[in-house]
Amino acid sequence: MAENGEEKLLAVARHIAKTLGRDESMADDILQIFSNFDGRFSRDKLSPSAKAAAAAAAAAADADGDNPRAYAPLDRALNALERQISHFVTSDNPIWADAADASAFLDAVDELIATVRDWTSAPAADKAVLACLGRADELMQQAMFRLEDEFRSLMEVGGESFELSRPYGRGESNGDLSFDSEDEDDDEQGGDGDERLVPVAQPLGDDFDIVIDALPSGTINDLHEIAKRMVAAGFGKECSHVYSSCRREFLEESMSRLGLHKLSIEEAQKLPWQDLEDEIDRWMKAMKVALYILFPSERRLCDRVFFGLSSAADLCFMEVCRGCAIQLLNFADAVAIGSRAPERLFKVLDVFETMRDLMPEFESLFSDQYCLVLRNEAVAIWKRLGEAIRGIFMELENLIRRDPAKAAVPGGGLHPITRYVMNYLRAACRSRQILEQVFEENIVSPKEYPDLDSRASSSSLSVQMAWIMELLESNLEAKSKIYRDSALCSIFMMNNGRYLVEKAKGNDLGLLLGEDWIRKHTAKVRQYQMSYIRSSWNKVLNVLKLDNASLAPNADTRSLKEKVKLFNSYFEDTCRAQSSRVIFDDQLRDDLRISVTKLLVPAYETFLGRLQSVAEMRKHPCRLVEEIKARIDESFRGRGALGGGRK
Repeated sequence: MAENGEEKLLAVARHIAKTLGRDESMADDILQIFSNFDGRFSRDKLSPSAKAAAAAAAAAADADGDNPRAYAPLDRALNALERQISHFVTSDNPIWADAADASAFLDAVDELIATVRDWTSAPAADKAVLACLGRADELMQQAMFRLEDEFRSLMEVGGESFELSRPYGRGESNGDLSFDSEDEDDDEQGGDGDERLVPVAQPLGDDFDIVIDALPSGTINDLHEIAKRMVAAGFGKECSHVYSSCRREFLEESMSRLGLHKLSIEEAQKLPWQDLEDEIDRWMKAMKVALYILFPSERRLCDRVFFGLSSAADLCFMEVCRGCAIQLLNFADAVAIGSRAPERLFKVLDVFETMRDLMPEFESLFSDQYCLVLRNEAVAIWKRLGEAIRGIFMELENLIRRDPAKAAVPGGGLHPITRYVMNYLRAACRSRQILEQVFEENIVSPKEYPDLDSRASSSSLSVQMAWIMELLESNLEAKSKIYRDSALCSIFMMNNGRYLVEKAKGNDLGLLLGEDWIRKHTAKVRQYQMSYIRSSWNKVLNVLKLDNASLAPNADTRSLKEKVKLFNSYFEDTCRAQSSRVIFDDQLRDDLRISVTKLLVPAYETFLGRLQSVAEMRKHPCRLVEEIKARIDESFRGRGALGGGRK
C-alpha cells in the first residue's frame, strides 16, 4: 500500500509541476495542493522520503523541457531590472548627485545580483533560462561599468571638494606624530568607529611641506557601498584598480613634494657624492613621512572603503603604495651597493639607522600576503646596508695598509693618516650602538686577526677598532724608519702615539678599546720620550762627566777648556735641533722640557762645581745655570708650537 501511495504521489507531482510551471516555490505549491486533497500530505506531516519525491518530481518536470513557462519568472524579473538599470546607466548626470537615485540604483543592483545568484545555483536549467542568464550577465556588466565610473568620480571629486587637505606649516611641533579624525559620525558600517577613522597628520616639523589628502565621511560611505556591490558581482579587481589608480597618483605627488627625485638604482649610483649626500637627507625625511603618515593614512582609508572586504583592502593598499615603497627601497639599495669609500660611512650609517628604526612600521603596514615581496626586500636591503658598513671598514683597513712610507713628516710631527684615522674612528663611534648591531652579525675569527688577543674570539666592534689601531701603529712604525736621526724617529712615534691616546680618552672609542689599551699605549709614549731624551741629550751629558785625572790640582787645563767648549757646542747644537722639531701637544712639550731640565741642570751644576776645584779654570768664564735653563726653555718654544692643536 505504501509503495502504491508513493507512485501515485509522484504521478500527481509531475502533473501539477507541468500545470504550475517552474517556480522557486514549486515544491511548496505542490505539497500545498496535496494537502488540499488530503491533510496527510501537508508538508509537516510528510515523511522525508515523500518530501524528496516531491522535490524530484519538480526537478523532473523542469528537466523534461516541455514547459514553456519555466523561465517566465526570470524573464519578468529581468525585464523589470533592465528598465530600472538602463535608466541609470544611460543617464548623463552623476547618479550619486542625488541620494534617492543612488539608493534606487544600488537596490536594483542588489536585486540583479540576487537573481543571478539564485538562478545560477539552480539544479538544472533549460535553454531559455540560460539565455535569460546571458542577458543578466550583460546587464550586470553595464551596471558594473557605471558603478566603476561613479566610484572613480567620487574618488576624484571627493578629494577636490572636501576642505581637509592642508599643508604642513610652521606650527607647534616637537617631532611627534599624532592623527586627528575628520570623521564626525560613526555610521552603520559595522565595527568600532575608531578603527575606521581616516587620519590627518599633524605637523611633523618645520622641514616638511606636504599635504595629507582625505575624503569626506559621506563619500567614504558611498565608496564602501559601491565596493560591496562590485566585489559581490565579481568585479572586485576592477574596483581595486580604479581605487588604486586614484590614490596612487596622490601618493606619488606627495612624495615628489618632499623633494625626493625619482631615481633608478643606476642613476643614484652615478650621482656625485655631494649630490648623493643631499639626496640621502631628502630620502630620510621622505621615509619618515611615508612610514609614519602617508602609508598609514592610505592603509586606514583602504580599510574603511573596503570594510568587511579584507582581501580587496589588502590588494588596494599594496597597489597604492607599492610604487612609492619600491622607489624608497631602491634608493636605499643604491646606497647599499655603492662605493665603499670610507668617507661614505656616516651617510650609510644614517640610511641604515633610518631603515632600522622604521622597519617595525614597515613590517606592520605591509603585513598581508600581497606585500610579502616588499617586506622581504626591505629586510634584504637593510642587511645589505649592514654589509656595506662592514665593507667600508675593510676599505679603511686597506687604505691604511696602502698608505706609502715615502716622505718623512718635517720635524717628526703628526702624520696626516694619524689625524684622519683617529678623527674618523671617533666620529664613527658616536654611532656606537648602530655599529655594534652591525658587527654583532659578523663573528670574528682569531685566525683573521692573529696579532690580537683573546678578545678576537667573539663578535665585537671593539675587536674591529683594536685591529684598525694595530694596523695604524704598524704603518706608523714603518714610516718612522724613514728618519735617519734616531731622535726624530722617537719624536715621530712619541707625537703620533700621544695623539692616539688623547683621541681615545674619554669617549666611545676609548671605551671600545678598553682601559688596558689606554694604559699600554700611555706607557709606550713614555718610552718614546725617554728614548728621545737619551738620543738627543746624552751627548751633552757625556761631556759633563769628569774623571779623577781631570779633577787633580795639576790637571791639564787645556783638556778642561776643551770640555767646556764641547759642552757649549753640543748644547747649542741640541737646542737648535730641538727648536726645529715639532711637538704638537702642549702638555707633552712641557713634560719634555721639565725632564730635560731635571736631567741636564743638576749635571751641569756638578760640572761647574768640579771645575772650581781647578785653580786655572776659576778664571775661565762658563755659562751660568740660569742661562742653561733659559736656553732649554727657549728651545722648547721653537717650531714645536707650530704643531699645536689636537684636531
